[in-house]
Amino acid sequence: MKNIVVLVSGRGSNMEAIVRACEAERWDARIAAVVSNRADAAGLAFARERGIAVEVVDHRAFATRDAFDAALAEAIERHRPDVVALAGFMRILGAGFVRRFDGRLVNVHPSLLPAFPGLHTHRRALDAGCKASGATVHFVTADLDHGPIVAQAVVPVLADDSEETLAARVLVQEHVIYPRAVRWLVEGSLERRDGRVVQTRGEAQLLSAL
Repeated sequence: MKNIVVLVSGRGSNMEAIVRACEAERWDARIAAVVSNRADAAGLAFARERGIAVEVVDHRAFATRDAFDAALAEAIERHRPDVVALAGFMRILGAGFVRRFDGRLVNVHPSLLPAFPGLHTHRRALDAGCKASGATVHFVTADLDHGPIVAQAVVPVLADDSEETLAARVLVQEHVIYPRAVRWLVEGSLERRDGRVVQTRGEAQLLSAL
């Protein structure tokens, strides 16, 4: 059985989606731990209610990013992770941390990467006049929000959209593609070929809600 460790900083709705999918679809895996840099992260309560181990590594307790990354990695390693999923984890991770978990470390980002990496993605999409937006699951590399793409979902940008309405529409799709991508990692059905990620069993890597 594979071990999945999920990192959160807030309410952890993508973590909840992964937990529920793992249970409902009977993956050959378990959520071994939920780790946060904030003791007050709402997602920790959900994990505790499910009997999932919880770890808190407060970034404010460390003088440097490297020291925080080292402590975070140690907390994760205690749970023997096969997959490490960032689910609204609001800390930039250093190159050494990323190398340590290379091939096991994934993230979901609320844009169609490589468009709009970083923060304020929905405002930027609206300001640019985009007619479509979406979400991307990708392997994490040292380049922020630029790792090999595992899956994407596309949603329309409506004429009367606000940041909040667009974010809500995108989040629905995040909850679909992120558990699917984590399951693929658990199953070993992803291959990285010349910078691209291929799902070897023919499942769609692109979903459209247009």
